[in-house]
Amino acid sequence: MSITLRQLEIFIAVAETAQVTKASKKLFVTQSAVSMALAELENQLGGSLFDRHGRSLLLNARGRYLLPLAKDITCQVGNIESIMSERNDTLEGHIEVVASTTLGNYILPYLIGGFKRVHPKVHVNMLVYQTSYAEKLVYDKKMDLGFVEGPLSRKEEILSRPWFEDELIILCGPTDPLAHHEVFNMKTDMKGKKWIMRERGSGTDETIRKKFGKYMDNVNIVMEMGHPEAVKRAVESGAGITCLSALSICREVENGWLKSLKIDDLDMKRQLKIIQRRDLELTDAHAEFLSFCDVMTICNESRVCLSSPWKLQSLLARHSSLKK
Repeated sequence: MSITLRQLEIFIAVAETAQVTKASKKLFVTQSAVSMALAELENQLGGSLFDRHGRSLLLNARGRYLLPLAKDITCQVGNIESIMSERNDTLEGHIEVVASTTLGNYILPYLIGGFKRVHPKVHVNMLVYQTSYAEKLVYDKKMDLGFVEGPLSRKEEILSRPWFEDELIILCGPTDPLAHHEVFNMKTDMKGKKWIMRERGSGTDETIRKKFGKYMDNVNIVMEMGHPEAVKRAVESGAGITCLSALSICREVENGWLKSLKIDDLDMKRQLKIIQRRDLELTDAHAEFLSFCDVMTICNESRVCLSSPWKLQSLLARHSSLKK
């Protein structure tokens, strides 16, 4: 049994508001995330914690017993955070970061900006390259930390830890016949389509080729481009369709410039990773930055940051205030 602090925070919020809807708004997460966390907690503890009365959730005897214990635990964690945050104004250092294209353009800038608001005296430098070269820079000790999306080749020398999951999505222009669909069928929708792909060697391209497998024989590639922004502009113009990270398409989809489709017969999720040399001695600045980056795990659980950069900024602002 492994109870998480997040589960206890959600339990307390539901106990205090008596509704999943109100608790989700209080915690800035989705209702489904609240319901899932509550169900997992009740399952781990071997029984229900609430009695359901219409839309209201009222604590039962087990829940009333747990509530003060949960509040005490979260309070103690808060005290630890408060004590440790006293170092924030004095924390100094340099962090050299390299990121693959998708992460370096659509996620890391927000994370670094949020981190700098909490730790203004820590200097963070970032380079953006393909996963393979990012791994090389970490291996050669030119970069401290790497944030990558593709497969690694130096597994013995490089320490890798899972970060959060991304999903690759089909994109078409608003006038494409596919724009009337919600899902893309690899067997029926592939015919006659022109594809605009990321450049060979990119993490996105390697993942697509691996996931598509035998379907790659039917992919008519008319263009390869070295940046997702260029790919999106070409798709907007009607030159073809593409497959890109969900992290990179927020603005275009929300504004109606592109239409996104999930692939219904393939699992297009991929694990994003944080890498470092095994012999890297982590400084306090490194440790604080890695801890800050864990906010993406929370985002991933509630699907917050995967739909809009503005939602990510909002969550990071809240995360920053808790760190102060």
